[in-house]
Amino acid sequence: MSPIPRRRPPALIAAAIAVAALLLPMTTSAASANPQEQSGASARHGSLVIPKTPVVEGKRLVEARVRVALGDRKLREEVKSLTKQADSWLGKGPWTVTDKPKPAASGDIHDYLSQAPYFWASQPPTAENPRGCPYVERDGVRNPEAEIGTDRVDAGNVLKSVPVLTLAWYYTGKKEYAEHASEILRTWFVDPETRMNPNLNYAQGIPCKNDGRAIGIIDFAQYYTVNLDAMAILDAGAPGWTKSDRAGLRTWNEGYLDWLVNSDFGKQESAATNNHGTYAAMQIAGLAVATGDKELARRTVREQGAKLIDTQITAAGGQPRELARTRSWHYSNYNLAAFSRLAAIGKQVGVNLWSYQGPQGQSLFGAIDYLLPTATEAATWPHPELEFYRYAASDMVHAAADAGHKAAKAAVPKLQAPPGGDLWDLRPAAQHAY
Repeated sequence: MSPIPRRRPPALIAAAIAVAALLLPMTTSAASANPQEQSGASARHGSLVIPKTPVVEGKRLVEARVRVALGDRKLREEVKSLTKQADSWLGKGPWTVTDKPKPAASGDIHDYLSQAPYFWASQPPTAENPRGCPYVERDGVRNPEAEIGTDRVDAGNVLKSVPVLTLAWYYTGKKEYAEHASEILRTWFVDPETRMNPNLNYAQGIPCKNDGRAIGIIDFAQYYTVNLDAMAILDAGAPGWTKSDRAGLRTWNEGYLDWLVNSDFGKQESAATNNHGTYAAMQIAGLAVATGDKELARRTVREQGAKLIDTQITAAGGQPRELARTRSWHYSNYNLAAFSRLAAIGKQVGVNLWSYQGPQGQSLFGAIDYLLPTATEAATWPHPELEFYRYAASDMVHAAADAGHKAAKAAVPKLQAPPGGDLWDLRPAAQHAY
């Protein structure tokens, strides 16, 4: 096992938690008032509830909350950045798949619909060919047409807003954040009139060619496990979040997990040998923990995780399939975000993916080492990149440092913070920044 970062002494933490429970008007009272609703949703750390988050360690969330309550300056500045983001979501939404102008090819308005973002019309539109077909790929160049008349933008708003609002409630106790997060989740996933069906059969279709592709699963891949953590935090006693909400989301998650594992699209995506395969494994493992199937989670991290490292990372740490892209820095970090989250899920179920080494010495630490010179501005990125942002590596370096990688730990002070601020201490699990 990798060494664990230093923590405060248990006695000091216990004392601090007792104080924090008095200072923060948050989950404890809600939990004790509804013991039946809290059953199975969380554990306790002193007098505070530990959320059963499938990716982030719940105990670390509690410890961060204690530090905020006791006046930790660094974390309080992070909370200011967090609440600024959360405030920008208040008054927006909720969103629903039923708002699009016409349904997917199934005819069911509840089916999610999106268009392949990197495909463009190759011909001028005419009366006989109004869409300018056939569509051709321009890797890394987004077609604005894909944002019109589909669910992609609204789904993105749901998946980005809920974690921010939920964490803002968790660290401030302001109920409007939790209530709005609950309304957004309820509208998109639970309410029979507005809910999305738990599949991505019609995601990233190419006009004039198909109605959906396995590759479209990536539409939910980046943010859905972040939302699983948010749901678990809300489960710990958030105002506005009810027993029926939790039951409805569990039913949706079980249906989505079944579709990811057993559908043809899900199987194709799990077999992918680039970031799509990594994100498929991450989603399956996260959903498995969230729905109580820890054996599936354990098997996915241990077997799929090792296979993905073996086939995607070289002994030198490069990721050839991502380096071949026009946005190689973006996709190298994007893929490592999924690997980092998969490793975090593994820690929850007793699998140490950070310590795994492939037959040629491939490893996650090696992939991090490959990025460190650019992440710390010691060297320029030697591969194609249409839109370079140095901060894209921030969370992945943090994750490796937490896992005991000395070079990553030394690099942390040299990282560029993302535009919304470095919020690692408030939600210590990798998220891709753009």
